[in-house]
Amino acid sequence: MSEFDYIIIGAGSAGCVLANRLSENPANKVLLLEAGGKDSSFMIHMPAGVGKLIGTDMVNWYYHTEGQPHLNNRKMFWPRGKVLGGSSSINGMIYIRGHARDYDMWRQMGLEGWGFADVLPYFRKSEGNQNGSSAFHGGDGPLGVSNAQKSNVLFDAFVEAGKQAGHPYTDDFNGPQQEGMGPYQTTIKNNKRCSAAVAYLVPALKRPNLTVEVNALTHRILFEGKKAVGVEYKQGDELKTAKSRKEVILSGGAVNSPQVLLLSGIGQGEYLRKFGIDVVSDLPGVGQNLQDHLDATVISECKLPITLHSQMNPIRQILTGMQYTFFKTGAAASQGLESGAFLKSRPELEMPDLQIHFVAAMMRDHARVKSDRHGFTVHVCQLRPESKGFVALKSLDPSDHALIQPNYLATENDRRTMRDGVRIVRNILAQRAMDIYRGPEFMPGADKQSDAEIDAWIRETAETIYHPVGTAKMGNDPMAVVDVKCKVRGVEGLRVVDASVMPTLVGGNTNAPTIMIAEKISDDILGRAALPAEHVTIAEDRQGAAA
Repeated sequence: MSEFDYIIIGAGSAGCVLANRLSENPANKVLLLEAGGKDSSFMIHMPAGVGKLIGTDMVNWYYHTEGQPHLNNRKMFWPRGKVLGGSSSINGMIYIRGHARDYDMWRQMGLEGWGFADVLPYFRKSEGNQNGSSAFHGGDGPLGVSNAQKSNVLFDAFVEAGKQAGHPYTDDFNGPQQEGMGPYQTTIKNNKRCSAAVAYLVPALKRPNLTVEVNALTHRILFEGKKAVGVEYKQGDELKTAKSRKEVILSGGAVNSPQVLLLSGIGQGEYLRKFGIDVVSDLPGVGQNLQDHLDATVISECKLPITLHSQMNPIRQILTGMQYTFFKTGAAASQGLESGAFLKSRPELEMPDLQIHFVAAMMRDHARVKSDRHGFTVHVCQLRPESKGFVALKSLDPSDHALIQPNYLATENDRRTMRDGVRIVRNILAQRAMDIYRGPEFMPGADKQSDAEIDAWIRETAETIYHPVGTAKMGNDPMAVVDVKCKVRGVEGLRVVDASVMPTLVGGNTNAPTIMIAEKISDDILGRAALPAEHVTIAEDRQGAAA
């Protein structure tokens, strides 16, 4: 039986950060367990490989939800990374933190130390932005962040169309003003994906005090009384045990973390006893509070043959692959998501409640349906849904996927916001900047205009945009699973550090916030004082002062 100071379960965005930071001290002996394999696939590191990674089970848990009552009872496809780097190795590489107000709301919920001024130093610490350091950005952190490639004229045309529709422009969605049309920044460095594994884990692999085990599926956390003392995991056909002297840190994500907690005896007591699981800590919030971003797409044909459909030609694919292999340039150096927007569905809102992603290709069913013509896709998602769901056990077998019930579109406000978002996107695409490119609307189709028609189309076609959070939420209320230091309530020596601890879904992509959480908690685990708060002014502050 091996023994370590710290055992980290899951080598995703949070786990890679923790492995790096905790092993910086050579006195700490650290074990990192990953259920998937190494991140050696060429498709992971080539930005254009994202479509292949999301749409197949190559390095992907390939989850499916239960039937969705408000989406024609469809079982939704949920891609999640099963590989070193986790979902940061298969995601769309968009660098977004959410709105500053998201974190201030956490602080107002009683989570001291989690306001935007408190977390901004950790965002900056993690970030290596190609534009250098500023009040909002870090210039020398491990996570490479780069400007959009400008690989296609459609990206700029879409932004210009949004301006023509009356929306503001912003050159930095992570800066003082989130609202507006503008370019995305990406976690791409030197034209290669900069996953959490590349940014944090690779530099730490040479340390003799860090052990990384791949293809190692955690079965349960081991306890002596109320203290976590180790992990039982399966590697190949062998069931193994590792002991921890200090802490076990669970970083499996919003699906796997609650599953491991439940299998380990942490959850709602009556529910656990139905499975014959001994109760270690009766925490009814485990697996509850699931929140995710639902996504609707408006797809138009393109009148000019300039979209990524050109890459469907086998000869072109070979040439593009060769260009990327030898020179790291060309279409494969972009992930095809270079511009978008954060907009308000209603002008009276304090901050944007819609996020827009523009794709220079027809993209249906998570890229699993191949395009047969030139076109472009505009994704619109509601940033702060009221609908909540849960994750639960299907069986006592750790290799069985968990039961996932997001309960999308359970409220009328969620349905109205999505409907309004579709209309806002249509209005943008109708502007003169898109005239030379815009062909017939492929989806939903020009015949679908009424509320009922748009709602029916959303029920039929909406997808997740892969941002599940909240299933082991941080808080002070009876449903909280962890405290402000991410320590699991009712036990010792166990933390959850990943997107599952977010009490609410932030207004944007979730990879950067997950990395921030791991950076911040790493300091607490190591006994370091938190970085000093950094106060900056955001657009809403200026508007409030003007009022």
